[in-house]
Amino acid sequence: MSVTDPEAAFTFLSQGALIQEFKVAGHNIVQSLPEARFYKSHNDAYLGETIGRTTNRVKGAILENLNGQSYKLAVNDGDNPNSLHGGFQGWGKQDFEGPKPVNRNGREGVQFRYLSRDGEEGYPGTVECFVWYTAAMEGEKTVLEIEYQVELLGDECEETVCGVTNHRYALACASALSSSFHHPCDQPQNGLTILFTSYFHVNPGMPTTEGTVITLGTDQFLELDRHQTPTGRIATFPLFPRPGNSFTLGATEPAIDDCFVIDNTAPQSCPLDSRSLPLRHLATISHPDTGLSLEIQSTEPAFQFYTGDGLYIPEAKTDKDIIISSRGKRSGIAIEPSRYVNCAGREEWRGMCRLRKGELWGAKSVYRGWKE
Repeated sequence: MSVTDPEAAFTFLSQGALIQEFKVAGHNIVQSLPEARFYKSHNDAYLGETIGRTTNRVKGAILENLNGQSYKLAVNDGDNPNSLHGGFQGWGKQDFEGPKPVNRNGREGVQFRYLSRDGEEGYPGTVECFVWYTAAMEGEKTVLEIEYQVELLGDECEETVCGVTNHRYALACASALSSSFHHPCDQPQNGLTILFTSYFHVNPGMPTTEGTVITLGTDQFLELDRHQTPTGRIATFPLFPRPGNSFTLGATEPAIDDCFVIDNTAPQSCPLDSRSLPLRHLATISHPDTGLSLEIQSTEPAFQFYTGDGLYIPEAKTDKDIIISSRGKRSGIAIEPSRYVNCAGREEWRGMCRLRKGELWGAKSVYRGWKE
């Protein structure tokens, strides 16, 4: 499978190294905004973005005891005093170089590159980020592999922190496309919709994810304080069945926005570059009405799972005066492979994200989509 052929299953945007189209069994499973400009003006929800220089929250929007000093970051987490997803203008808002066709690990793919300068959103050091997307077919399954690599290049400091993920939303139900965002030239169709910004909705024909079946690979999560950052305690999540058992999303419950832990020894054992580790099952989502499913695996030790209860995307008008309806809460599910939340701000966890000269930070995730 080629990711560069005009008839291929994938198309991309340079802003945020976005995936704009991902077809499974003939269905476009990527929830797309109709024009590239809307990813800047209508995307407070981080739809489809590559998240960096760090993922999720940094407590108090400050990095202490790094290069022997403290660094103040952007405060952009609503009512919480934290820095979220790399700041106001994180990597998802930046233009990457690419897509550049490549052959990687024996598969055709595309490469994106971004150079993040010293001081951007308050982070020290100039770093270079590469994102690679490669594609394949495994029987009837469409497979997308995402690989990240970050290196500290500048001479401004000896160390920095980093973390990269993709913030995707997905759909997977069959019905009229109603309030969903879609390309104005596309006809409404049943399909699984993923927004590579970690919101999934395997019922793209319906306005919410109600009826979506979830199976998670863990029931362990990071306990949170009142400002939505970890207390340091790993606990059993009270609302889920044991790992490997499924549950179904209702109209309003369960409402979840938590970091789930695959490896509770990660602060001691997770290498800075996790790509050499075996892939581990994070989640599978499906919907009985469409028969569409998506499986997520990663080398990362944790993932954020969000049921989209605060999600809102405003109405948009295209250059051809076509109105694209707004989208509301629970219209997508987010699953974001990552290190622990606030590992950049917590000294005992910082080994997972502290990047020094001569080192590489890396991660790999694999997405398999199919239709029964």
